[in-house]
Amino acid sequence: MIFADLLFLFAFLPLNLLIYFIFKKTAFRNIVLVAFSLFFYAWGEPVMVFLLIITAEINRILAFYTEKHRGTKKGKAFAITAVAVTLSLLAVFKYGGMFALPFKPSLPIGISFYSFQIISYVTDVYKGRIKAQKSRLKFLMYVSLYPQLIAGPIVRYSDIAEEIDDRRVTAENFSTGVTRFTLGLAKKVILANQIGSAAESILGGDASVLSVTGAWLGVALFALQIYYDFSGYSDMAIGLGRIFGFTFPENFNYPYISSSITEFWRRWHMTLGGFFRDYVYIPLGGGRRHIWRNLLITWFLTGLWHGASWNFALWGLYFGVLIIIEKAFLLKLCEKLPAIIKIPTTLLFVTFGWAIFYFTDFNKMLIFIKSLLGLNNAGMFDIITPNIIYDKLFLVIAAIILCAPIGRYIESAMNKLGFARFIIPFLNAAIIIICAVMLVGSTYNPFLYYRF
Repeated sequence: MIFADLLFLFAFLPLNLLIYFIFKKTAFRNIVLVAFSLFFYAWGEPVMVFLLIITAEINRILAFYTEKHRGTKKGKAFAITAVAVTLSLLAVFKYGGMFALPFKPSLPIGISFYSFQIISYVTDVYKGRIKAQKSRLKFLMYVSLYPQLIAGPIVRYSDIAEEIDDRRVTAENFSTGVTRFTLGLAKKVILANQIGSAAESILGGDASVLSVTGAWLGVALFALQIYYDFSGYSDMAIGLGRIFGFTFPENFNYPYISSSITEFWRRWHMTLGGFFRDYVYIPLGGGRRHIWRNLLITWFLTGLWHGASWNFALWGLYFGVLIIIEKAFLLKLCEKLPAIIKIPTTLLFVTFGWAIFYFTDFNKMLIFIKSLLGLNNAGMFDIITPNIIYDKLFLVIAAIILCAPIGRYIESAMNKLGFARFIIPFLNAAIIIICAVMLVGSTYNPFLYYRF
């Protein structure tokens, strides 16, 4: 994994950029991106790349006939068939083990992301929101585009339809893209990996001997890890997209400063939330009828999307119930409370939710929750956890501070002083070197969202 990351950083990506910018016409650049995207995917999934290609082609054809017969029963049948095929493949490869299928195929990386992109595309064609893409190459590029293929953000076809046909890369966009990519790399390697190793040393042990403080610190570290891991990858994807001339949607907006669970999910994994809102919740009836049923179904599916284990479904229902309570009365009741009360309270419930998310084994989850609530008779404090935290104390403090939009103010101040353009290139180079050194010296470099 470490070798693959370094190979990508110092060989694959520079080579891709070199060949990409040799060509000036978008048509040739599209060919380059498809070739590199398929090679990138095949590097990790040499067989499953054919599944991606076949799925894309089947849906391209079905979407074409959906558009051709739009407004008729035949058009609806083509759309339903396309969605059914995509969901069936997702169900077999991702959830086969949950439902005791006679075989358990390996999980293709990124299948949840590209499946949802395909479903949004076919649905939008059926609704007449976009035109069907007739070019096999262009549609395959949309599905397989490697910057966001593995872990999002979930890009709808309408987001980049114009840029697929014609895009320009300016010096400003290129510079912005490099900086955004570097920021994401720093989040992933410097913060997520280091904090994650500390979280794993606490959460991966015997939960029954954890003190209350130790249990909460462990799950709080995991909360920081998963945020910087996933938002870091999203930043890298958005940055690479900008370098290549694409404008991908934002995926995170400082979720840990939210004043409610509802607000948290408007800031966390925004493209996933938007997908379930537009393609599940609203078609079910949204807030017009059966609102509580619609919310529970939506959040059950949101949880299940994250993994082939029932703890993820429970995690989704946990947030669904919290949002129902908020919508029923809690938001109005707490409307006048100051942010200094609402933000920590929201964080408490979100962090507790990460405990459900982390443990796929229900027995271990229950034991850990007992430790969180002080029911395991391990006491309030222990002597082991502080040593783990102490080793990472500076990074933990930095990670907590950076959960707030401090960077925006720093960037704004640097721009006002007029020397941001001189400092940022040196900072980018320094961060890339530091990350490379840390990757070489580490054996812990998980991408948490690869499994989704």
